[in-house]
This record gives sequence, C-alpha cells and structure tokens, in this order.
Amino acid sequence: MSFECIQNEKIEDTGFNYTMSLIQGKYKMFILYTLTGFGVVRFNEMKKYIGSISYKTLSSTLKELEADGLVHREEYPQIPPKVEYSLTERGKSLIPILDQMCTWGEQNR
Repeated sequence: MSFECIQNEKIEDTGFNYTMSLIQGKYKMFILYTLTGFGVVRFNEMKKYIGSISYKTLSSTLKELEADGLVHREEYPQIPPKVEYSLTERGKSLIPILDQMCTWGEQNR
C-alpha cells in the first residue's frame, strides 16, 4: 500500500473540488432539487417554493447554474414575459448525488 504526502497534493485539482464549485452556495442545491421535483418551473413559482430567497439572489443563482450548464433557461417572447427553467442533461446527471444526500439526511436527522 502506498501513501501520498499531503504536501504534494492540492484539493483544487480534484473532482470533488470541481463538483463543489458547481453546487456550492446557499441556494444552488435548493434550485436543483426544485427542478428535479417539478421539471419545468417559472421564476415566480420557484421564488414561492423556496421562500426565503430574494429575487436578486434567485436571479443571480439561476444565471450561475445556467453558465455552468446545469440549468436551461427558455424565454418566450410574449407580454407579460414568460421564462421557464429546467435541468439540462448535465444537471440531471447530478440528481443521483442529490438523492443520496436526501436519503442520508432522512436517515441521520
């Protein structure tokens, strides 16, 4: 069995760090969980469901998730404006991880 010296390692170079950079933040996992459960969700519906999030925070968090390729934003050219959010295939690939976290939380709370 070989052991590596921690002095030669950097957590920034790990897959764990990359995954955490995508889902880290107070509301990102709430948004992903909401889209998992409800599929396609409009902005105001998500705001009502999450509750404690401000409009500005929800907007900026959705933009970050969209930039990371986890959330798809569909804008419809109508009045009043209609915008819907859904998970991308990449976002859906995170769902088994979220499910495991939910299971762990139910078993250990």
